[in-house]
Amino acid sequence: MMQKVWVQDLGNIEYGKAWDLQESLLKQNLEKKSLWFGKSDEERPADIGTKNYLFFCEHPSVYTLGKSGHMENLLVNDSRLKELDVSFYKTNRGGDITYHGPGQVVGYPILDLEKFFTDLGKYMRFLEEVIIRAIAPFGIKGDRLEGSTGVWLDVGTPDARKICAMGVRCSRWVTMHGFALNVNTDLRYFDYIVPCGITDKGVTSIQKEVGHPVDEAEVKQNIRAAFEEVFGAELAENELNELLTVA
Repeated sequence: MMQKVWVQDLGNIEYGKAWDLQESLLKQNLEKKSLWFGKSDEERPADIGTKNYLFFCEHPSVYTLGKSGHMENLLVNDSRLKELDVSFYKTNRGGDITYHGPGQVVGYPILDLEKFFTDLGKYMRFLEEVIIRAIAPFGIKGDRLEGSTGVWLDVGTPDARKICAMGVRCSRWVTMHGFALNVNTDLRYFDYIVPCGITDKGVTSIQKEVGHPVDEAEVKQNIRAAFEEVFGAELAENELNELLTVA
């Protein structure tokens, strides 16, 4: 059965506020699932009321460190962070350190994977496939790098570089966090970290690859279309103003 995913663009939002929103919706889904935990298939209704969301947003400049990350991959101290006007968060997502900032399209899917499939590895490959399809219309061939998440270009060559970073959290098959696609991003901010803890490969953006700024709204539309295709889902607009108050 095709699943409905409620989609909303949060615009430019501080990282902590977006994180709080994700946590609140994940908690709501977990509370609904807990009502039926341990029940038999006969007792459990076909729809237990969990909801799927996809948020687009952009963050003011921020470095985020995953739960398995290493602080030494942040190459600047607190005073330098203040000079750069960049905030910093230790997060509960997977992965190491990355940068979010203006010109980047960030996506946060909050999905009940039990409505899709219960395979976290497959989920990550699906997210990668969404981005691979979304950047293809710009003449960019995305690929996967064995042993590393995200979307890469020129894999297997000395010029291998990442265009989209990914890191997620999954609790009882409910996801949060997601992907960060460099569109018109100022890539100089990656010079102050070891992106994703990988020292021998670079970072790129759609703008850098095509040689000019691109329309971020077009990129988001590409992602929406690819998300529907890859996940077999229906994306529907939803007003979540009442939920945004938690952030």
